[in-house]
Amino acid sequence: MPPLAIPPTRLLAPAKINLALHVVGRRADGYHCLESLVVFAADTGDSITVAPSPEAEDRLEVGGPFAVDVPAGADNILLRAASFARTLLAERGVALPSLAIHLDKQLPVAAGIGGGSADAAALLQIIADRVPDAAERITRESIALGADVPMCLDGRAALVTGIGETVSPLAVLPHLPLLMVNPRAPVSTAAVFARLPRCDNPALPPLPPGGFPDIAALATWLSQTRNDLEPTAVDMVPTINAVRERLIAEGAHFARMSGSGATVFGLFEDAGHMRRARSRIESTCPGWWVSGPN
Repeated sequence: MPPLAIPPTRLLAPAKINLALHVVGRRADGYHCLESLVVFAADTGDSITVAPSPEAEDRLEVGGPFAVDVPAGADNILLRAASFARTLLAERGVALPSLAIHLDKQLPVAAGIGGGSADAAALLQIIADRVPDAAERITRESIALGADVPMCLDGRAALVTGIGETVSPLAVLPHLPLLMVNPRAPVSTAAVFARLPRCDNPALPPLPPGGFPDIAALATWLSQTRNDLEPTAVDMVPTINAVRERLIAEGAHFARMSGSGATVFGLFEDAGHMRRARSRIESTCPGWWVSGPN
């Protein structure tokens, strides 16, 4: 099989934010059934660079402020994603060469904002762009790498259901002046799910037929929803509550933990209000990770 040509390519792996997350059941195989409204940060995320490697095996280098927290070795999700894609393409008669992968880790690890799943999705997107007729299968089967990977590959605001494999893009969503704050406290997703008091919670309310025309409409709808992982995560990391209260005190229309935590997002009236809140939080809470457009 001739090797697939992979020119040096760099791609942003944007943070994923769960605006609402309901745990509505559990399958016999142990996977939880979810209903979640998901959006992606336009300019906040990790950066993935991929090029052919002269070595016989895939090589991963990690830099950035959170590099030390990234798991190393064969269990790293980027190396698993490369192996997953190589096996899938080989079935189509396409040879994926050894890759030199560089991860610029800008997002905190175990933070409830996609992280590793977004990184894997970016790598798979780079590969899928070179083999368009395999893109649909790569997306469909990428859930084997993690429940968040298919939605990160889609990369659009969406209603996500099932265990994460059903992604329905939203028709109308306003621009979101959204600030993310993490107290630099990692939270294990597996530990949060293991401690959930119940898995059969009520479903999300119906989405408005016309979508969300503005921030106020979205905040009103979100007030009827939950993040069913938040109470358990707060029990594990009480500082999450302090972050949420701080965002509200800074003028956020709505604030909630994303995913399994500990990142909390705040929705603001406009970019100006968000930037002023970011500046104040950064100056008074230097130990926290704060992200949003400057």
